[in-house]
Order: sequence, then C-alpha cells, then structure tokens
Amino acid sequence: MTAKTLMIQGAASSVGKSLLVAGLCRLYTRRGLRVAPFKAQNMSNNAGVTPEGGEIGRAQMTQAEACGIPPHVDMNPVLLKPEADSRSQVVVLGRRLDTLPARDYYRRKAELWEVVTSALARLRARADLVLIEGAGSPAELNLKRGDIVNMAVARHAHSPVLLAGDIDKGGIFAQLLGTLWLLEPEERALVAGLIVNKFRGDPGLFTDGVRILEERSGLPVLGVVPWLHDHGIPEEDGAGLDDPASTPVLGAAANPLVDIAVIKLPRIANFDDFDPLAAEPGVRVRFVQAPDALGRPHAIILPGTKHTLADLAWLRQSGLADAMLGLSQHGTALAGICGGYQMLGRAISDPDGVEGGGEAAGLGLLPVEVVFRGEKVTQQAAAHPLGRLPWLTTAEALTGYEIHAGQADTPAPLLELRRADGSRAFDGACTPDGRTWGTHLHGLFHNDGFRRAWLMSLGWQSRGAEMPYLARKAASYDRLADALEVTLDVRRLDAIIGL
Repeated sequence: MTAKTLMIQGAASSVGKSLLVAGLCRLYTRRGLRVAPFKAQNMSNNAGVTPEGGEIGRAQMTQAEACGIPPHVDMNPVLLKPEADSRSQVVVLGRRLDTLPARDYYRRKAELWEVVTSALARLRARADLVLIEGAGSPAELNLKRGDIVNMAVARHAHSPVLLAGDIDKGGIFAQLLGTLWLLEPEERALVAGLIVNKFRGDPGLFTDGVRILEERSGLPVLGVVPWLHDHGIPEEDGAGLDDPASTPVLGAAANPLVDIAVIKLPRIANFDDFDPLAAEPGVRVRFVQAPDALGRPHAIILPGTKHTLADLAWLRQSGLADAMLGLSQHGTALAGICGGYQMLGRAISDPDGVEGGGEAAGLGLLPVEVVFRGEKVTQQAAAHPLGRLPWLTTAEALTGYEIHAGQADTPAPLLELRRADGSRAFDGACTPDGRTWGTHLHGLFHNDGFRRAWLMSLGWQSRGAEMPYLARKAASYDRLADALEVTLDVRRLDAIIGL
C-alpha cells in the first residue's frame, strides 16, 4: 500500500518548516502510524550519518528521531553542502557526487529528478504517512523551471500542501497571500490550508488576521502556532548564527558556572554538536567570531567546517588564532571537533584539491598532520577511550559519527573507533594534561558521561539529577507534538491527509 502524504511548504526560508514537520512526525507516530520524513533537496552543512554510512541533512535526522525510526538516505536524497558563495558539494543518496558551481548544478537537476522520485516511492512503500518538507519558497519564479523540491514534488505525489508563514518577521499577509497569488492554478489547487507560525503573545489577538487570511485566500487557517522558546530540538542550519552583529548564546545566559566559546567559523558545520552542553544547568555556550568577543571563557571549541584550510586562514586573519593561543597559555581549555581538530594540529595539506587544494601550518597544539584524500569517511562509530585524557576516568564506549575527508596521522590517539562497516581506526589527540584535545568524532557531547566529565574538569558541578540528553530530546519532541495538537485543527488536518 502506498503511504499518504502531507507537504509543508513555506512562504520563505526559516519560517519553521523543519520544526513543524518534526512535530507532526511525533504527533502522528504517537497515534500509531508508521511515519517517515522526506525532503527532496536540502542545503545545509549540518549533516548526520545514517546506519548505512550515508549523509543526510540534520533536519531529516531529527525528524526520523521524532518518528522513532532509523534515518535513511531516502529521507533526503539530495544534500548540498556549501563550500563557497556559489559552490557546493553535492551528496546524492548519502554519497558525494561532485563539487559544483551553482550554474553547473542547475544543469544537472533533471537527472536528479529520478533519484528524488524513486526515493520517495521507496519511503511510501514502507510507511503509512510521509511528511514532506519543502525548501525556501515555492514562488521563487526564477528557480521554478528546475524545481525538484517544492511544487514539483507535490504534483508528482498528488500531495496536499500546507503553506506556513513566519508572523514574527512581520508581513504575514504578504507572505502567505503573495505566495498563493504567484502560484500556478494547478499548484494553488494543491494548497489545502495555511499555518501562521511563531506567534508571540495571545493568539486571540490575531482573530481578525485569521478571518482576513481565510477571506482573501479561500483557504482555512489550520492554526496559529506559538513561538516555542527553548524547544530543545537541533536547528537545521546556521541561519540563526548569521547576524555578524550578534553573538548567539545557548544555555544559561547569566552567571554561568562554565562559559564556553565556540568559534563561529565562516563555513561552520554540525554546530548541533554543542546543544547537549548548552542543555546542562549552569553552562553557557556562546558563538564568537571576533577576538574582542572571546572574553575569558573556561573553554574554547573549534567546531567542524566545510572548508578547513579556508577557515584556518580566516581564523588567523581575524586575530582569533592569536587570541586563542594566548588564552591557552593561561589555562583556557581548547577542544577541536573534526575540522577544528585538524586546525589544532601541526600541518594540513590538500594535494588532490578535495577542498580546493593548498597547504598550511596548523596551530601546532596537537601532534597531528592532516592530508585530504578523495575518499570521504562517513560512518557511525563506537569509540573506546585509550586512557589519555586525565579527566575521563571511565573506559565506557562512546557513540558518534564521522564525516571527513582529511586523514590525520597521530602517534598517540585518544580513541579506538569501531565503525558500523566493521572497520577500525585510531583517532584524536591531546596534550599531556588533557586541557587541549581533539577528534574527528561528531556527537561526543551527546554521551552523558563524556560531556559531564569534561564539564567537571572545567569547574562545573553536577547536581546528580540531570536528565540524560536522549531523554531530554524525547521530551522535547513530545512537547512540540503537544503544542501542535493544541494549536492546530487536527481533525481538519486528518481530513486533508485522508486519514
């Protein structure tokens, strides 16, 4: 039996489509349906790795988790990972296809359409309901000819569409009505309802707004969804970090026990690695992109990046490299994840041009030399500590995942990795006192024991009753589903889906 579908499209980027889909995934899963998420094409450097070793966007990883099912490459068959303003790595069904300028990618979209439709067909064959997420806006008129993610998918699947707008940005009437008016008649016929998202305050104050939207559109407003503070669900991409005038802060903003500065690299990737740190009471996580914003944190983290050499050059040009080294000499802890780990080493070279080519000296804090090779490692892994971190007293296996093309040669690794494909590798390095360390393994801070041991080495004190991070995430999905169940007309939504 082919699954029913519902598609969430947005009047613009960052209106909350990913979060709405995650909440609906949880809502309908709790009702006993086999639910799966789908996004034909995603653009994000926040990626995850499936059990089979394929890369997909973080949003679909999160949505699969909300459904209680393992992630699969069919959920996000095309992933674009930006490396520069007009060039992206193209990942198809979890594997790197090529790195292409935007113009060349548009020429190849036709051949990717079969990949998209086949992936959706496979998902529909093993689910009761597939919740489809669009990208950006369906009314980008200059891009519609090559559309493989918005109305082209809805038409192919004969899927009803809900159109969401972000009222917090202002202009909600122009967002929703303007988008509808720019759609072709056959596209507009697929739109079954509207959602007003991110409303602050009393939704009763928008009663007239709902009436106007319904009168002007001829469509029902299925709900006014509130702004969800501290929802605890990973962000899809770096849109929230993009304001250069701000320093985004996660966690305790006032009088933290532990203050952690994450360097906001221009091509930052997988910054959701740090959500579990910010979720701990008394921990503040700040994203910093200038030396004068560093202050005197307890620790600095160099995160992953889509272009290690370019971001290392930026780190030096910005003055952050010198500032970090100075703080390190006065006792500030440093940690590097993936590309950040590579930067902490002695040397990085890219002889094959995997990320554009070149070589550079690293920051020289770890005994690591990195060479980029054509083969990209994308694996889930169990990591066994080798006893080199003085503050990590347990030998308990850790879990995480690798996404890297750079291969590191280190004489004294931190971890033995046992990968999902059966292979083994050694990874990571640290200084003798354990204050500076790094690894390619993403997701380390999702391990409660590892995270709390590191925080305690920085002066954090456990209260002994902290919730495990996985349980915290599960509760977040339930709170999101609860909020949608209260604010959306679920009975009407069921009828639109055909349940």
